[in-house]
This record gives sequence, C-alpha cells and structure tokens, in this order.
Amino acid sequence: MYKVGQNVVYPMHGVGKINSIEKKKILEKATKYYIIKILQGNIKIMVPVDKADEIGLRAVIDKREVNKILKILGNKGGKLHEDWKTRYQNNTDKIKTGSIYDIAQVVRDLNNRNKEKELSLMERKMYESALNQIITEISIAKKMTYEEAEKMVNKVLP
Repeated sequence: MYKVGQNVVYPMHGVGKINSIEKKKILEKATKYYIIKILQGNIKIMVPVDKADEIGLRAVIDKREVNKILKILGNKGGKLHEDWKTRYQNNTDKIKTGSIYDIAQVVRDLNNRNKEKELSLMERKMYESALNQIITEISIAKKMTYEEAEKMVNKVLP
C-alpha cells in the first residue's frame, strides 16, 4: 500500500504524488481510492486501492536503476516497423505497461527514427510525452531538478 505524499507512476500519465487516500461511495459501494495529482499538467486521478497493481500503479524507480535507463536510452536498439500506424500501436502498448524500461525503449527508438526520417505529429507528441516521463522520474529518483535530469538524458541520447 502506498502512503500519502509518496510519488508514484501512473501508466500513460507519468509521475504523480498521492495527495490523500479517501473512501468514496460510488454506485452504492464504498471503496478506498488513492487521490493522485500528476506532476506534469493539471490532472487529478482516483485509483481504487484494491486495483492499483492491476492498473499498473507503481513506485518511482530507485536511484540505482537510473543507470539501467540511461543505458537503454544510449544503445542502438532494433529496426522499427516501417508502417507508422503499426509502430505507433507497438509503442502505445509499451507505454501502457507503465514500465520505465519499456518507455525508455520507446524514447530511444523514436529518437533514432527521428534521425533517419521526421516523425509524424502523433509520434512526435508520443516521443515528447515519453521523454518527459523519463526525465521526471529520473529527477525524482536522483533528487535533482528536471533540468539536471534533462541534461543527463540528452547526454546519452545519440
């Protein structure tokens, strides 16, 4: 169980802070919810406590894991599918897992693809969102500013 004030990661939205844990009655059923404020943007999310794992809510990575993320971002990666719709769906599926390792692969692959050929508008937005999630999580894990984490990430991206 997570605690009030703890930073957590919500799939597709990134890092948020648990503002409270509240019991709410919805459709005649009382359920405990994590009330999470996503750090980037003005989004508030209610996650049922008993469904948090199923939804993919997770703790922010430990600072020791940052080097693994940087290694993924810096390596070459594989060949991407030529059809942008298939590529977009594959990347969306990876991001939905909420795994920072999967998100790092998406950032790496889209960054590499952008060097060969300009990304579509949807892929550009996906890239920017995924990159923002990576940088935000690294900044919290390493207790550094967003700007410092951004420099760290930009150093390893080819």
